[in-house]
Amino acid sequence: MSQEMGELTQTRLQKIWIPHNGGNSRLQRRRGSSIPQFTNSPTMVIMVGLPARGKTYISTKLTRYLNWIGTPTKDCELLGTPSCRSGSSLTPQNSCPVSQRLLLSVFNLGQYRREAVSYKNYEFFLPDNMEALLIRKQCALAALKDVHNYLSCEEGHVAVFDATNTTRERRSLILQFAKEHGYKVFFIESICNDPDVIAENIRQVKLGSPDYIDCDREKVLEDFLKRIECYEVNYQPLDDELDSHLSYIKIFDVGTRYMVNRVQDHIQSRTVYYLMNIHVTPRSIYLCRHGESELNLRGRIGGDSGLSARGKQYAYALANFIQSQGISSLKVWTSHMKRTIQTAEALGVPYEQWKALNEIDAVRWRRMDFPGVCEEMTYEEIQEHYPEEFALRDQDKYRYRYPKGESYEDLVQRLEPVIMELERQENVLVICHQAVMRCLLAYFLDKSSGNKERRKSHLPLRQLQTFSWTPSQLAVAHPPPSDSDHAANSSPLPGIRPKPEPQLPAPTRPGR
Repeated sequence: MSQEMGELTQTRLQKIWIPHNGGNSRLQRRRGSSIPQFTNSPTMVIMVGLPARGKTYISTKLTRYLNWIGTPTKDCELLGTPSCRSGSSLTPQNSCPVSQRLLLSVFNLGQYRREAVSYKNYEFFLPDNMEALLIRKQCALAALKDVHNYLSCEEGHVAVFDATNTTRERRSLILQFAKEHGYKVFFIESICNDPDVIAENIRQVKLGSPDYIDCDREKVLEDFLKRIECYEVNYQPLDDELDSHLSYIKIFDVGTRYMVNRVQDHIQSRTVYYLMNIHVTPRSIYLCRHGESELNLRGRIGGDSGLSARGKQYAYALANFIQSQGISSLKVWTSHMKRTIQTAEALGVPYEQWKALNEIDAVRWRRMDFPGVCEEMTYEEIQEHYPEEFALRDQDKYRYRYPKGESYEDLVQRLEPVIMELERQENVLVICHQAVMRCLLAYFLDKSSGNKERRKSHLPLRQLQTFSWTPSQLAVAHPPPSDSDHAANSSPLPGIRPKPEPQLPAPTRPGR
């Protein structure tokens, strides 16, 4: 190190800073050279596999999970842009920034193609169709440019690149791109050779594709099977020896077997953990809060009181509704709190108690043996006795911790094992609490767990949320069952007071 050092100055916050000589303000490098890969470098998750292997299903679910746990992620399924229209240049230099193109943070290579050309039939994917090969490569380059915009310009952490990527040449192009920009790469290959599973996936997913609007079902199946044959000609799966230096997971036959190679960091580890827990079996998840409790009736938070008379009435109404649905092999989960247990008992079926489903600990930090100071208080009493805490909570509800209590951020970490187990199950009814239900809904509705609207949403006691899965539909929220007397209507319960507005200016106390 030189004995004479220049003045140390504060630079703007960057994820990665690379020192260099010569006093230039920008790092000069040749095209094709690489930026050093750091431990905290952004990650590209690359899907690999023939069509109709569930790649989009996997990438969408993975994106949802990573966003929920707080990793900024875009599902780069390569969605269309005006720059891809016929006659437009598709070079990376003029593809427009993703922030200007999309509101939903999702892109799709098929849509790039649809913007460039109209789909006629499988012949577009023939391996000797040189014009089509050029269009497809240009679409991929434009998409990679968007990945760079997101990871480097928008400071994202993970981009999921959803395309077939079935040739070693295409994967080499991606690897070279990642090397040039200092990104990590993790491959997810979905392999399925069961013709019944493939045919069912085509019927479930591809019949609704924009490529086949108003087409005969049998013609769709025939054309898509021929499209798969076009890809099979040059398909080069990830190889145990040739690709031993790469990081990847191979998923065989919809999760009957896995092969994992060179997992390098926390994000890749979490990705593998998640993918080994999901399945594609059609199912339904039911979420509801417990019946009204005695403390609910008095407008007090926390505590462990039993159900009120109206809460018991709701429990029996819920039981009647569930029984009327004829749900096969339904599992019932509750927290350890009396109000959820009593609600489940009305069903007259076995149920499991989960400590992880307990209400957010404004009440009690469960890792310690002392009560939270806000236990069984009303919001008005919290505002009166702890005005600064009340204002801090309103300022950042996601990260705010009640005194000796828990934050929503803590709650998300506590609920992750519940999410994993829900992904492994089929039909489940979860009877829980408002804060817990908010976090679970954020996952199923594909919202960040820190989403402000989701954290502040009012979830009435007498309401049931239903989510149904098929390979073509990740989650559908059904309206709650109606009952004119006492079932799951959405009006607030009398006696439940709304949270009063803070009367103090936002404090400037440093973070906890």
